[in-house]
Amino acid sequence: MDSSALWTAWDIPWGVTSALIVSALIYSRGWARIRRTRPELFPRWRLAAFLGGMFAVFIAVASPLDAFADRLLCIHMVQHFFLWSIAPILIVCSAPVVPMLRGLPRWLMRGVLRPLFASGVPHKIGAFLTRLRVAWLIWTLAFLSWHIPKMYDLALSNEYVHEYGEHASFFLASLIFWWPVIAPWPFRPAGTTRSGDSRRWMLIPYLMLADVVNTGISAFLCFSGRVIYPGYLLEPRLFGISALTDQIAGGAFMWVSGSMMYLIPGMIITVQLLSPRNRRQQRLYAAAAPQ
Repeated sequence: MDSSALWTAWDIPWGVTSALIVSALIYSRGWARIRRTRPELFPRWRLAAFLGGMFAVFIAVASPLDAFADRLLCIHMVQHFFLWSIAPILIVCSAPVVPMLRGLPRWLMRGVLRPLFASGVPHKIGAFLTRLRVAWLIWTLAFLSWHIPKMYDLALSNEYVHEYGEHASFFLASLIFWWPVIAPWPFRPAGTTRSGDSRRWMLIPYLMLADVVNTGISAFLCFSGRVIYPGYLLEPRLFGISALTDQIAGGAFMWVSGSMMYLIPGMIITVQLLSPRNRRQQRLYAAAAPQ
């Protein structure tokens, strides 16, 4: 397939697409129900964020972006950026837990999920996965493992591994990673003070270490001086770009875009924690605490 044909190569995975549509309908239904009683918690931008996250996943896996990703590493990195940054951040910002539960059929909630939630098992699993050390480790293992040459080339050569192994693990690991950073309602990190500061400070090294991992892989792709993933040597070269130049471009994109996604939230959190208003809140909490 030449480059002109790739521009129109929409390959829609109906299993994933159906899951996205059903999720969007469930969230929208739950969001509408919550809006009747607590509109201040779920403004319209939360609905837009969730639908935007669903659309970002669809673009990553179904659009010509997916077709180009098999032939150009730099486009593959753009595709991954949708799955590990744009879509997860939008979905977590939508505070999806309560709307998704409220959007489910009542028979399913009462007959199946209510006893499960009453057992406390989902809460314990969620609390464990969103511990900073655990979330960072899950994200790092997913990120590193799929950049190992053998794993990367396996994903390129096997569509099922690519879609349901690499893409799914990137997306799910990134959801877990961003959850404690954004802390969507009603999530409250364990071990925080009333102001939440003890946990928020730890997000600075959490994000910086993620950037170190991203920078390390990106720099290796840019400066290795050789093609790391042999699978791209077998593909016809598009637009006259050599495999090595393509790799350098992909590493540069991952370096810049990835660093922005980790450094900007880190700076925002730092400014929030150092703001005079936040310091006054800490003093008030300290004064109100029992001696």
